[in-house]
Amino acid sequence: MTATASPQTAVLAEQRLDGPSRRPAKHRLSRKALGWQIGLYTLLIVLALIYIYPFLVQVATSFKTDAAAAADPISLLPQTFTWAAYERLFLNSDFPVWFANSAVVTVFVTAGRVFFNSLAGYALARLQFRGRGLVFAGLIAVMAVPTVVLLIPKFLVINQLGIYDSYAGMILPLLVDAAGVFIMKNFFESIPPSVEEQARIDGAGTFRIFWSVVLPMARPALITIVILSFQGSWNELSHFVISTQSPELTTLTKGVAALASGQLSQGSQFPLKLAAAAIMTIPVAVVFFIFQRRIMNASEGAVKE
Repeated sequence: MTATASPQTAVLAEQRLDGPSRRPAKHRLSRKALGWQIGLYTLLIVLALIYIYPFLVQVATSFKTDAAAAADPISLLPQTFTWAAYERLFLNSDFPVWFANSAVVTVFVTAGRVFFNSLAGYALARLQFRGRGLVFAGLIAVMAVPTVVLLIPKFLVINQLGIYDSYAGMILPLLVDAAGVFIMKNFFESIPPSVEEQARIDGAGTFRIFWSVVLPMARPALITIVILSFQGSWNELSHFVISTQSPELTTLTKGVAALASGQLSQGSQFPLKLAAAAIMTIPVAVVFFIFQRRIMNASEGAVKE
């Protein structure tokens, strides 16, 4: 007598037969995906090295002697390690004055842009007033105008107001920027109006709603404005060229530009110039690394309807 196989035995036998034939396809697929990932990461690493290499050359050259920098300018290993360029910058030049002026202007401009941009953005996003669409259209038009076109009118206004060659002339025209207002307006429009309605029922006024309810919820946009404003005002050059002329009000951008053009020194002076540029990048990098995690946490403060 021959025993008949049960249905479960037949299914198990089929799985044992099909298993080895299917595994190689899965392994081939996973190996192919792994190969694509390795190739992609290799490409990204190469692009990152190409992008960061000039910065590494800048830092390495700042520790070289003038002769070594001129003989081998792209080497990453100084033949003679020296702090001479940094000592000359801080002890025998006006670099500390440049740094202090840039720090003062950047702090005031960043604080002013965070406050005034958020106020203007909230007004355009929530307040109903005649001509709001026209104001927003003007804002977009200002964003489309190249900055260099506004330099001469800006100089005439600063000179007419009597704030030329002063901290006021350096700071006041930069307190508001169209791009920051645009960013804040779009973010405020994404906040549910029900939150403001509840606060309005509780008796809060417009400014109280803005300051105590809406503004804390806009923390990701505010941090974005902080980083963009800090970077923009720290690296600003054209405005300071037309708003000041005294050496006591020279900022880092003006000083480093004059240094790079050879107005302040003889010879190539590559270590001195690149040391100044390296120091100039540190504050922007520090601010970015401090606030980058908070930018990514865009869901913080979100409210469901």
